[in-house]
Amino acid sequence: MVVLHATDPATVYLSVLARCTGLDIPDVSKALYDDRSLVRMLAMRRTLFVVPTELAAVIHSAASVDVATRMRKRLLKELATAPTDPPLPKDVEQWLADVEAGVVRVVADLGVASGAQIGAAEPRLRTAILPQTDKKYDVRRTVTTNVLALMGAEGRLVRREPLGAWTSRQHTWEAATAWWRDGIPDEPTGQARAQLAEAYLRRFGPATEADLAWWTGWPLGVTRKALAVLDLETTPDGLVMADDVEAVDPRPPVATLLPALDPTPMGWKERSWYLPDDSRPLFDAYGNVGPTVWWGGQVVGGWAVRSDGSVATRLLLDRGDEAERAVAESAEDLAGRLDGTVVVPSFRTPLERDLSA
Repeated sequence: MVVLHATDPATVYLSVLARCTGLDIPDVSKALYDDRSLVRMLAMRRTLFVVPTELAAVIHSAASVDVATRMRKRLLKELATAPTDPPLPKDVEQWLADVEAGVVRVVADLGVASGAQIGAAEPRLRTAILPQTDKKYDVRRTVTTNVLALMGAEGRLVRREPLGAWTSRQHTWEAATAWWRDGIPDEPTGQARAQLAEAYLRRFGPATEADLAWWTGWPLGVTRKALAVLDLETTPDGLVMADDVEAVDPRPPVATLLPALDPTPMGWKERSWYLPDDSRPLFDAYGNVGPTVWWGGQVVGGWAVRSDGSVATRLLLDRGDEAERAVAESAEDLAGRLDGTVVVPSFRTPLERDLSA
């Protein structure tokens, strides 16, 4: 895969376990936090991903920089227009720069630290943006999360170990210079976008311009510029790299349990070719895909972890006894590797809710 979706922390681990039968949860944590061969980044579509460290600079220049620019603009506008406690000076841009400089000093002193620890040492992070409406979602909130996320998107901070279990969404932070001595390397934007487009097509091709634009979050014009410098072939199913047109011998089907927001079902904008005719039980109201069961390159059902740690499955398509047995074996294997951990997706789907009850 090019990247692993990390909005839901458990997805990273489950995506790896589904593809690497010899690995367990501690192996993934070791790659993330000890070996540093993987790094968590805010990138395409303002989504959190886990990225191979050697690809981090490319993804940063191709996607994260634009995301960070929009985030900074939005935060500055909010600080300038919304009521805060305490009130801010008129020059909110300078105020924010001073706060960020304070965060840099604190993280340099503390090393790996939580948002609460950083906020305790840099009290300006506890400045609150106050509600302006009576909407349930419009609540008093400090700027801590926004500032740390912005500095992460800009490549100045890196998300580290979670607070608590591997399924926790609260992470600690570390200076990016602990990963890259001089900070994350700069890559020319056009070159980085072309490299990211090539990486995508080598994993997901054949794919269309629309698929790549959706996956990256780029405007169509940017997408076309990135593709224009690549050596491509057009097939009936979409674009592929010119040196990647040879047919691949089909492999025997295997049963695979992919987690919610796994990179494979999230790889294309148009998905009808691998989904059941009625795929509604597999998606939430916002279009987020839940846990899926795959057989022979197609989604054939869904799965969930029950409160006792067992893995329940349901097939939406009949693929015969062999498929049923293989799915049951995969579910049993996954339950054993989870060792009693109950994983609940952040975005719950009708089928996942039903199976987990």
